[in-house]
Amino acid sequence: MVDYLIVGAGLFGSVFAHEAHKHGKKVLVIDRRNHIGGNVYTEKVANINVHRYGAHIFHTNNELVWRYANQFVEFNRFTNAPVANYKGEIYSMPFNMYTFNKMWNVSTPEEAKQIIESQRMEIGHEPTNLEEQAIALVGRDIYAKLIKGYTEKQWGRECRDLPAFIIKRLPVRYTYDNNYFNAKFQGIPIGGYTSLVEKLLEGIEVRLNIDYKPQTHNWRDCASKLVYTGPIDQFFQYCYGALEYRSVRFETELLDIPNFQGNAAVNYTDRETPWTRIIEHKWFEFGRDESGNEIPQTIISKEYSAEWKPGDEPFYPVNDETNEEIYRKYEQLALSEPDVIFGGRLGKYKYYDMDQVIAEALKLAEEELT
Repeated sequence: MVDYLIVGAGLFGSVFAHEAHKHGKKVLVIDRRNHIGGNVYTEKVANINVHRYGAHIFHTNNELVWRYANQFVEFNRFTNAPVANYKGEIYSMPFNMYTFNKMWNVSTPEEAKQIIESQRMEIGHEPTNLEEQAIALVGRDIYAKLIKGYTEKQWGRECRDLPAFIIKRLPVRYTYDNNYFNAKFQGIPIGGYTSLVEKLLEGIEVRLNIDYKPQTHNWRDCASKLVYTGPIDQFFQYCYGALEYRSVRFETELLDIPNFQGNAAVNYTDRETPWTRIIEHKWFEFGRDESGNEIPQTIISKEYSAEWKPGDEPFYPVNDETNEEIYRKYEQLALSEPDVIFGGRLGKYKYYDMDQVIAEALKLAEEELT
């Protein structure tokens, strides 16, 4: 008998497990995958730490969370500065003066601001869909080249058919600043995210390749409390229907060249290119191994967005009004399970950044353990 059975060895489950273990609780962690780390899992291939489930760049303004993570691993100084490729035209992200100079050949903030303000006037009413919302924020040109195609690939729907609230705001900087995240702290664990999760789970029993099924009680009976980070609708056997997710498929290649695209992330924003972006993993750690030597090969991953179906990995909750209404029913039902703690992106049906996952796990652990 253990105090806590934790379903899911991702970031949320691992942080909660670490805190419970630190408080003297007996903890068992299980995961249906053959590795720990959930979607932040990194695997070393050809001396390159490969982000198996897409790029993860740690960024936060929460100093408590930053200090917490840094007690386990050292972070490098990686700054996220993705670029956008629109039919061979290269633009800086997020939208800043480099973007505007390439788009309109302007060189001053005032010139860029005048163009954007004039194009925003096209939408003279409250936006009713994502297309109108985007144009109302940044104008027609930026929308057409850098938002429309990428968004439609990501969501599998026309922008006119997507709700406006998905793009509540878009960062527009009238400075020459390519730093994507407006965060005080930013970086990637030296040696990859798996090393962070390994440290969190030190001294804790972990069993892999175990698919927890809520309708069977043999696992539930072995613990006083359950921490569940899987899909909340699955836990309740889809009694109110299935929640929708977007999934991502990856095509990863080891290339016998030192440099494929010259940047960690390149977004392909035209509709015709089937992938949404290409990640070149070595540039998350500046193209060098842990000894500081240049790595002669490179690994790239093409990302394809897809509608989730059973058997796929659920990545992004589709937080539209229909799904939110369904989730609220499951949230109410969760109140009838006082011995179950729901957490993480799937357990809460909410898009969390990594720092938010850690903060939420620490908050729940404090409430539960003190």
